[in-house]
Amino acid sequence: MFSHGRRLTLQAARHMGSAAKLQGKVAVVTASTDGIGFAIARRLAQDGAKVVISSRKEDNVNKAVETLTKEGLTVTGVPCHVGDADQRKNLLKTAVDKFGGLDILVSNAAVNPSATQVLDTPEKAWDKIFEINVKSAFMLTQEAVPLLEKRGQGNIVYISSIAAYQAMPLLGAYSVSKTALLGLTRAAALQLAASKIRVNCVAPGIIKTKFSQLLWEDDGVNDAILQTTPLGRLGAPEDIAGAVSFLVSDDAAYVTGETLPVAGGYFCKL
Repeated sequence: MFSHGRRLTLQAARHMGSAAKLQGKVAVVTASTDGIGFAIARRLAQDGAKVVISSRKEDNVNKAVETLTKEGLTVTGVPCHVGDADQRKNLLKTAVDKFGGLDILVSNAAVNPSATQVLDTPEKAWDKIFEINVKSAFMLTQEAVPLLEKRGQGNIVYISSIAAYQAMPLLGAYSVSKTALLGLTRAAALQLAASKIRVNCVAPGIIKTKFSQLLWEDDGVNDAILQTTPLGRLGAPEDIAGAVSFLVSDDAAYVTGETLPVAGGYFCKL
């Protein structure tokens, strides 16, 4: 079998050898130095986009940019705490200054400081979850729309969670915040359709990342998840990256206001 690194190298060669469906596009991806966000940034760049990477820590940004640059991808990076208005402004300004504009916004940043059931969530944790998971996505959208309108069209993708559909005991407030993103997707899509800006959402299932480690590191919990996942495996960050790349491409030109579960069949229901 190929190693994970070898598989990524083959994926990069395949994408770069095919027609670059995002050629000429500029993308901003929040929380993109690790896990799902990093995989999204890599995939969009592989598909031809120029990508601005961001996260709170400058060292992590520099490492991610260095890694993707060595792969021959066009990326830059800037530290950004999405709860800070000035840092959000600088993030979008970087896309304009470095690459000439903005075509794609992927709002991926999320926190879960309280591993409790919903009604046991401390007020401080509730406020933090909604500030980062919901309000920052809303504010980034407001701030990005003028830049997208200058391009004549654009795409926004929110990263929600399968927990938006089925609350999980240790992700109570987090689940509620991710459900809110489903509503934001529909409302923003309706308002922005006239500007030819499509707004969609991806709801990952259990993806094997550091962020979701609480859910899969316990063997018993992991076995239970796998038993209820028809495809019989945990997801990989690259599974989410492929879905995002589809939604922001012309292949999804007639898709807006939708949430795409990418969960191996886990919790899929009408």
